[in-house]
Amino acid sequence: MRHQNAQLLGTSARLRELLEEIERVSSSDAKVLITGESGAGKELVARAIHSGSPRVREPFVPINCAGMPETLLESELFGHVKGSFTGAYRDKPGKLQAAHRGTIFLDEVGEMSLRMQALLLRFLETGEIQSVGAHGSSGIANVRVIAATNRNLADRVSAGEFREDLLYRLRVIHIHVPPLRERREDVPVLIEHLLKRSKRAIAISDEAMQVLQRYRWPGNVRELQNVVEQALWFAERDMIDVGHLPRGVRTAGESLLPTRERRRQVADDLYDALVSGGYSFWEHIHPIFLSRDITRHDVRELIVRGLRTTHGNYRALLRLFGIPHHDYKRFHNFLMTHGCKVDYRAFRQGTPEPARVPRVLLPPLRPSGLAPVEVADSVGV
Repeated sequence: MRHQNAQLLGTSARLRELLEEIERVSSSDAKVLITGESGAGKELVARAIHSGSPRVREPFVPINCAGMPETLLESELFGHVKGSFTGAYRDKPGKLQAAHRGTIFLDEVGEMSLRMQALLLRFLETGEIQSVGAHGSSGIANVRVIAATNRNLADRVSAGEFREDLLYRLRVIHIHVPPLRERREDVPVLIEHLLKRSKRAIAISDEAMQVLQRYRWPGNVRELQNVVEQALWFAERDMIDVGHLPRGVRTAGESLLPTRERRRQVADDLYDALVSGGYSFWEHIHPIFLSRDITRHDVRELIVRGLRTTHGNYRALLRLFGIPHHDYKRFHNFLMTHGCKVDYRAFRQGTPEPARVPRVLLPPLRPSGLAPVEVADSVGV
């Protein structure tokens, strides 16, 4: 039997459990914290909760807490008054006011600065909004708060990077979205749906389907959508075969290789995906490392390949790996913290400017890793 709730598709027991949990939670007005890997469909779960709630006729307002600097995030959430900063030519209400009587979805809430966490905590305790530049309260917002993160907030609390009292406020109800590799029965259903959405009379071979079901999907449904889009682009006839799939997907089953060779294969696949497949370090490599789908050794091997290309220039790695220039310090801190730093001196033979090769391995990604609404919002978690 196929289970479908709003935009969630699948047949697995894990998805059935998730749908039952969503149904129970929807009738409540309690705050919800949704956790899960990048691309697993946390926003789809939030939308499903809103759709099943008494607030369904009111706005559902999403905001990406990691997609803007602190000052802009404060203005987006709470609004601002005219003249409060350069460019504030008029009063502007914030997302909280726009979501009045509805639901606000705080995506990537774990990326908020400590100052923004304090402001959010105050709102959760009082319901009062104080716009940027205002001397007092700008009103009250009656909203249901649903937050999501792919980070372990308990670990961030221990590291002093997230407020414990805010975690308790947000985690009244906790929903975990299982990764796609834990519900492989849903892969054929999702692929079938994506093929129908393509409006092409095309099928997929049994061999290709078996390969896709064996694959671990570190990027979850978002990656599945990208792979299907690429396969559709390469398949000139009415059948998608194994040869139309990305090399990293086709070779993922080669786990019987000796450990040393397997690690080389993993690093090669990741490097190809970064340099010529449209992947970026923070959006794709970082999440699968945190979820332990790759090891420190894999990341170090990836850095080794990058430093060979840049002749030991770490700054040139930023462009090669799709990392913003202002994240240089963050990148270094990540490598040092997790023991992935590689000595650059062995590779120093000049400092060329690397180019990301335009060869297509994976389809182009959208800004902030968001899939197009017309596909992703109807595919499911």
